[in-house]
Amino acid sequence: MTAVYTITSGLHDDAAVSRISDEFLHGVFPHGGYEFKGADFRDFGTHDLDLIYVRTGGAEGIFKSLLPEMLARGTERYYLLTSGKSNSLAASLEILSYLKAQGLKGEVLHGSAAYLQTRVQELETVASARKKLQGVRIGVIGQPSDWLIASKADPMAIMDKLGARLVEIPMEELLREIAKAQNEEAPADIPMSAQVRESYPGATAIYHALESIVKWYGLGAFTLRCFDLLSSVGNTGCLALARFNSEGIPASCEGDVPALLSMMIAQALTGRTGFQANPARIDVETGRILLAHCTVPFNMVTSLQFDTHFESGIGVGIHGELPEGPVTVFKVDGKCSRHFAAEGQLLFNQYEKDLCRTQVMLQLTPADARYFLTDPIGNHHIILPGHCKHLLEELL
Repeated sequence: MTAVYTITSGLHDDAAVSRISDEFLHGVFPHGGYEFKGADFRDFGTHDLDLIYVRTGGAEGIFKSLLPEMLARGTERYYLLTSGKSNSLAASLEILSYLKAQGLKGEVLHGSAAYLQTRVQELETVASARKKLQGVRIGVIGQPSDWLIASKADPMAIMDKLGARLVEIPMEELLREIAKAQNEEAPADIPMSAQVRESYPGATAIYHALESIVKWYGLGAFTLRCFDLLSSVGNTGCLALARFNSEGIPASCEGDVPALLSMMIAQALTGRTGFQANPARIDVETGRILLAHCTVPFNMVTSLQFDTHFESGIGVGIHGELPEGPVTVFKVDGKCSRHFAAEGQLLFNQYEKDLCRTQVMLQLTPADARYFLTDPIGNHHIILPGHCKHLLEELL
């Protein structure tokens, strides 16, 4: 819920200011959906989004007197809504300058009704996403894969930036659960070879074992050192991860925590975890980049078939096709202090036998493509449907 608080100079006629306020707020919230708090700031900071409507000029001193109490509640960002009448904008600019001088963050929300509606909706989405991330328990099942030498995570930074907590879970626990988990027969309506059909029940046992782990530890997301399963149970986690991501529980491969954090942020903002993939080929002259991986969320694909896992040639991998059109490529580092977000187009899906099973060709700008060769955040990146760079950057 969004709450609207007001600050008003006593020099202005209250009836006139109220008429202007009612008209203005109806333009910003034509369908309601907000709680009007007026000058009562006692519960400021308790809503998804708190807006301070600076109704008149001369209100700067009132804001300054309220600031210590708002700071004591841990408020980090201040959104100043202004109508552009009664010197509202001038006062808001003075207040924002004061906030910046104190090392605080803020923004003046000013413009047409259409702009303000869009901007407030964006802020509501981001505020809701931050709330969803608070308190999430992130399972790290097994350690990150040995080759992820640059993809480490800082638990304290994750707690500080996202409010989420890492929970380390030994691989042995998962193996015990797999040994006693139920399994499912392969569906008849999805193409797969006889070898894959034989492996399918074991892949579903991994899924149900992970279900038990998620429930026991109260996890809202997890990453799995999945390559260990190749030797220990002769199968892969690709199918299980595809299912969890489709069900709204972010799950990343290879114990990659930064990739998982990226998927969690994406899920909180857009409702989709995204497709975790690694670049296979890059053309910096054209901006084209081929990305691939052996698992993809089922709710992101238009069609799919089951194949073997690429590197090992065993188990169940996912060959899915994603919709062509606008996409965003995203990655955050293990400290949530640096990120990459680029908007582009998914040009086409392809299939080559010597690559991971789901393969997509993207069109980025040459500059964004060059990032991968000059300053990448690890190898795994997350592909999201649609253009949402502005929301990702707003949250971070």
